[in-house]
Amino acid sequence: MAETQTKREMLASRLGFLLISAGCAVGLGNVWRFPFITGEYGGACFLLVFVVCQLMVMPVMIAEFAIGRASRRNLGLALRVLEPKGTWWHRFGWISIVGSYMLLMFYTTVCGWMLIYCVYMLQGTFHAMPPAEVGKFFGGMLGSPSLQLAGMTTSVGAGALVCAFGLQKGVERVVKVMMAGLFLILIALVIHSVSLPGATEGLKFYLMPDVERFQKVGFLPIASAALNQAFFTLSIGIGSMCIFGSYLNKNRSLTGEVCLITGMDFLVALLAGCIIFPACFAFGVTPNAGPGLVFVTLPNVFSSMDGGRFWGALFFVFLSFAALTTVIAVFENMVAYLMDILHMHRGPAVLVNAVLLWLLSLPCALGFNLLSGIEPLGKGSSFLDLEDFIVSNNLLPLGSLMMVLFCTMHAGWGWDKFASEADMGSGLRLSRHPALRFYLRWILPAVILILFVTGYIDKFGG
Repeated sequence: MAETQTKREMLASRLGFLLISAGCAVGLGNVWRFPFITGEYGGACFLLVFVVCQLMVMPVMIAEFAIGRASRRNLGLALRVLEPKGTWWHRFGWISIVGSYMLLMFYTTVCGWMLIYCVYMLQGTFHAMPPAEVGKFFGGMLGSPSLQLAGMTTSVGAGALVCAFGLQKGVERVVKVMMAGLFLILIALVIHSVSLPGATEGLKFYLMPDVERFQKVGFLPIASAALNQAFFTLSIGIGSMCIFGSYLNKNRSLTGEVCLITGMDFLVALLAGCIIFPACFAFGVTPNAGPGLVFVTLPNVFSSMDGGRFWGALFFVFLSFAALTTVIAVFENMVAYLMDILHMHRGPAVLVNAVLLWLLSLPCALGFNLLSGIEPLGKGSSFLDLEDFIVSNNLLPLGSLMMVLFCTMHAGWGWDKFASEADMGSGLRLSRHPALRFYLRWILPAVILILFVTGYIDKFGG
């Protein structure tokens, strides 16, 4: 065991750890889902609830990092290394590989959409196109098996290629560059968007408290949406953070690092709305939800804008960077799982995962065309909806519940060992106050269970 640990790859720098972890967290949910639900659920009122929810779930990320750093293993083996003898926590290790696969099985297809739209924007495809035709164009793209397969294959290939070069030379180096580019593009887009004529109304819609909208929706649905978004946007519960904790040295305390990562994740989400809503209101376009906001509404906005081809292409490059950093980080978790569990070398582990992921991503890529007749969750649903539901409403909350209990129960790793690992190194310390331990042991698990149940009620109750 000790010999294997000495050979374990390590990240080259603290900055690399922070940017890779933030890259795993920052994704498409930050860019189209977060701005929409913020505007829909009361603007600044929702933002306040969301910040509270992020603070509530941050201990799960601390726990995931601590499990990885203490064990020097992927979640598949980490629980076995840390659990007391005779216990059964290691049986939950499968969440890591299953959760990673389920996430990327639909994420690679959506990432492919971003890459495809980068090309279309650069070509000026949407220039002077009537608004109604943009919606038809998006539908046509979904209906094309060749385009869907091309986008998905490119996403899988990008994740595999980067991970094949290794942790430092591949994952760390590429994600650092992409995250730096992401923030530079983000700032440029925000400056341009808020300077458009009429952008002020968009910022008011997005950021001004709207008590009437807040009361109309109700506190409980808003709190549920904010909590679900907090879990999804931080990518906690399926071991994606655990693996990067296992590559981390013990120079810095984990609580301070998690605060920085969470802050970066929130900043990207917040600024994404400062791009989208001012642009929509400046051109008199009503923002709508989901894929339509990004793939139908915004191309209409960019086509009406001076220099729209450039700004539109830049926006979809930004989206592609956000998506690809997540693909790379989660793919690395899958590679590390095979290296830890099956003792495979990196090259074969990358190849096996790439082939399996491509095959398992086919239902989502073909779910809008050749397999569109299959509606797994009822009329109008697709494989993407099913896979998203399995990840967001099941694996993320249940995996988070398992990790919190493992770190706080006497029959698990235990509070003292967890807190000692989290506080190792310089930086912000985890509070040892009994109230925090009570919160993590009883209140947070109850909140996660409530989120799990309400997710099923919202999905199937009607």
